[in-house]
Amino acid sequence: MRNGILHAATAAALTLALSVSAANAQKKYDPGASDTEIKVGQTMPFSGPASAYSSIGKTQAAYFKMINDQGGVNGRKINLIQYDDAYSPPKAVEQIRKLVESDEVLLTFQIIGTPVNAAVQKYLNSKKVPQLFAATGASRFTDPKNFPWTMGFNPNYFVEGRIYGQYILKEHPNAKIGVLYQNDDLGKDYLNGIKAGLGDKAAKMIVTEASYEVSDPTVDSQVLKIKDAGADLFFSATTPKQAAQAIKKIAEMGWHPVQIVDINATSVGAVLKPAGLDAAKGLISVNYGKEPLDPTWKDDAGLKRYFDFMAKYYPDGDKDSNFNTYGYSTAQLLVHVLKQCGDDLTRENVMKQAASLKDVVSDTALPGIKANTSPTDYRVNKQLQMMKFNGERWELFGPILEDAGPAG
Repeated sequence: MRNGILHAATAAALTLALSVSAANAQKKYDPGASDTEIKVGQTMPFSGPASAYSSIGKTQAAYFKMINDQGGVNGRKINLIQYDDAYSPPKAVEQIRKLVESDEVLLTFQIIGTPVNAAVQKYLNSKKVPQLFAATGASRFTDPKNFPWTMGFNPNYFVEGRIYGQYILKEHPNAKIGVLYQNDDLGKDYLNGIKAGLGDKAAKMIVTEASYEVSDPTVDSQVLKIKDAGADLFFSATTPKQAAQAIKKIAEMGWHPVQIVDINATSVGAVLKPAGLDAAKGLISVNYGKEPLDPTWKDDAGLKRYFDFMAKYYPDGDKDSNFNTYGYSTAQLLVHVLKQCGDDLTRENVMKQAASLKDVVSDTALPGIKANTSPTDYRVNKQLQMMKFNGERWELFGPILEDAGPAG
């Protein structure tokens, strides 16, 4: 009898030990993760020349508050730590180091801007800290072979530029093209992309190129240079401030070229209203998300969820801004990845899950557009649709375009 009791006690102890061991084995944490919390780090241009983007960070913070109010991700609250980098690479380096070495975040998320992301990319990869869904489409941020800890979110700028080149060949085959571009990886990728789309006709069709620095007070002289070169199609590879300046200057001069702006400069509130809605009429660009102002989506379930979120968690934000739908969709995608991580909240598993997206659809994605990634393809968004500004809002046209060809 006594032996039986001892055997039972031993078996019970062994079962308990195995169950505890199994539970511990299932839970894996790197710095920034615990049973109760997931620390996420971010720098954001809350000030400086790209401060128009700051609402993206505010939307993301509000989204994570909503998730936390709902119980968090697998029972863990997201602790989003945000610092202002003023769109300054040196300041971003300082703040990212603080996030990694002092705050000990599990990952960085949605750092905004090509120059800022470029400044911290090598550091984060050397530390093996995810630079996840970087807010840039420059080719260097979707290069898993050389930078396995970096994954960009935005459609690849080179690919987007190539789509514009192909569109111009079809719709404006005799165009004389002038290109205004930001003098960094963003602008250069767009420039090289449009040339790739134009193919052997690029040298003849592009009559001039004019670059600007982010710190330049205006782009007036560059716009004048392009007009004087005889261009009748103006391609603006810019960010919001300079895009608005160019659109306004073109209107003031009474010049009427066909105008194409990149996806970064399509915000009605942050770009087109400051430039003048009449001046912006006829602009051409691309999109992969639903425009809140488009009545096409008035009964759309995804946008209804977005509007409800804005009303409750970010009532001071502009619900009609595509910067805010962008912030919402990126935050939603991060939550998807963290959910997929389960109890394995290691930096390696975060990247593994981010590189295993299968037909993920956000609330704000255009119908037919899905996010797919693999260990060899870090491009989250490879599908786009053309759109034109009618003076009040953007109108989509044409089919969903998918360009999965080489990115740069």
